Amino acid sequence: MSEDVQTILVIDDHPLMRKGILQLIAMEDSLRLVGEAGDGQRGLELARQLRPDLILLDLNMRGLSGLETLKAVKAADLDSRVIILTVSDSEEDVVAALRAGADGYLLKDMEPEDVLRNLKIASQGRIALGERVAAIMADALRHENQPLPVASARLTEREQEILALIATGFSNKLIARQLKITEGTVKVHVKHLLRKLNLDSRVEAAVWAVKHQFRGSLPHREG
Repeated sequence: MSEDVQTILVIDDHPLMRKGILQLIAMEDSLRLVGEAGDGQRGLELARQLRPDLILLDLNMRGLSGLETLKAVKAADLDSRVIILTVSDSEEDVVAALRAGADGYLLKDMEPEDVLRNLKIASQGRIALGERVAAIMADALRHENQPLPVASARLTEREQEILALIATGFSNKLIARQLKITEGTVKVHVKHLLRKLNLDSRVEAAVWAVKHQFRGSLPHREG
C-alpha cells in the first residue's frame, strides 16, 4: 500500500469534538489535516475546494445534515472517501449512511486508538467499520430481503473475484489496480453482482461475504 500522507477534512458542528479529532489526527504522521468545518454547507464547499483524500463527517448536524452532506459529496464526483463519525448506532442511520455511499462508519464512543486505526484503514482504500457497526449491518441484512446464495446468483468468475476483494475491504480503485481493469469496469461488475445477490450496496456485500465466509476466486496479490 502507498505510504503517502493522506489529507483529511473534518466536518463536525461540535467545536470541542472537532478539537479532539484534530489532536488525534496530529498524532498520526500518515494523516494531515487540511481543513475543518462546523456545518455541512461549509464542509461541502471545502470538500470541493480542497479535494481531500478523506472526509470525517458527523451525522447529526444542524442545517445540512451529515447524510445530506454525504450525498452531496458523492454527487460532486470527488475521489474523497467519506467516513461517518457519530454517536448514533441506530440500524436506520447505519444502513442509510452506508447505502448513501459512506466508505466507513465509526462511533464516537470508540477508543481514540481504534478511531485512528480505522482512519488508517480508510486511507488505504478499505472499508472502515467498527465492530459494533459491522454487527448492526449484519443484523439489518437478516431483517430485510434475504440475499441469494452465490450458487443461485450465478456470478461470473470475474464477479466472484470482485466480491472476494470487496470482502477484504478493497475500494473500486484498488480492485481495478489488482485486476488490471478500469475503475469504470469494476463499477459495472459491482452493480451486476449486487443485483444478482439482491443487495443494495458494496458495504452490504462485504458484510454478507464475511459473514458467510465467502472466499470466491480471490486473485493472487502482487508483490
